[in-house]
Amino acid sequence: MLMPAERAVFPLRHAALLLLFLTLTAWPAATVAQQADSVGTLVVAHGGGPDWNAQVAAVAEMVEAGGPVEVSFLMGPGAKDRPFQVAVARLVEAGARRIVVVPLLVSSHSGHYEQVRFLVGETDSLSAEMRRHLAMGGIERPATMVPIILAAGMDDAPEIARALAERSLGLAEDPSEQALFVVGHGPNSPERWAAWMGNMRSLADSVAAWTGFRDVKVGLVRDDAPEAVRAEAVRQVRDVIELQYGLTGRPVVVVPLLVARGRITEEKLPHDLAGLPIVYSGEALLAHSQVARWIEFRVRDVGR
Repeated sequence: MLMPAERAVFPLRHAALLLLFLTLTAWPAATVAQQADSVGTLVVAHGGGPDWNAQVAAVAEMVEAGGPVEVSFLMGPGAKDRPFQVAVARLVEAGARRIVVVPLLVSSHSGHYEQVRFLVGETDSLSAEMRRHLAMGGIERPATMVPIILAAGMDDAPEIARALAERSLGLAEDPSEQALFVVGHGPNSPERWAAWMGNMRSLADSVAAWTGFRDVKVGLVRDDAPEAVRAEAVRQVRDVIELQYGLTGRPVVVVPLLVARGRITEEKLPHDLAGLPIVYSGEALLAHSQVARWIEFRVRDVGR
């Protein structure tokens, strides 16, 4: 016969065993649920030389989106090293059950954005030239059952405006007495040019409100356009900067709306703007922390 004290011990032991059993059986279910919600981030960039690509890798390391992060490139040496399909496979291997593709592109209105749309399966319509670029890099659509969601490019995102504001303030002596000009690469087609300019004007409004520059203007050099078209675009940019200088009598702060430092920021734009009364450093968006915050927002926005 059990004594009263012994009767009390057995129920406690049973309760402890039951709790242990429930914990052990519930853990795999919790793990499965967590894995089901795991979102991988794939940052897709244009691609350039080693220094250009390193700037992309640096900002990707800042991203805290709650899951694995990979980088792939559309062109250049990095394209073959980090093709889209391999980056997707690595995210799946790391436990991603959904993948958000964030194009590190200034605009969603570009041929490169259409390439990414093609890779994620949003469209089968892609120009022969853009298909050839993908083939040259060994880039293919991924073979996976994991859902892949495409986010928008930078466009007029407030995080990008914040980055531009900080870049411009770093060059200004007295924003209230100076003008700011934001210069971008730009597309060839008139329709895409209009879309780029619309987003840039929206960015300019935000930058003006946050910085207090006396005047803020934007323009595109249309770098890939035929020579005559590009030359006219550069003339228009120069004309506006000269008008801004005439308004303020102070050197105009010029900030590029470009993803990373490279040949355009260090060679082409200085040549285009030579002789103008400007303050220019060539510092691009990367690897500003606000770009990492923008990537995180895009993942949260479309990956829920």
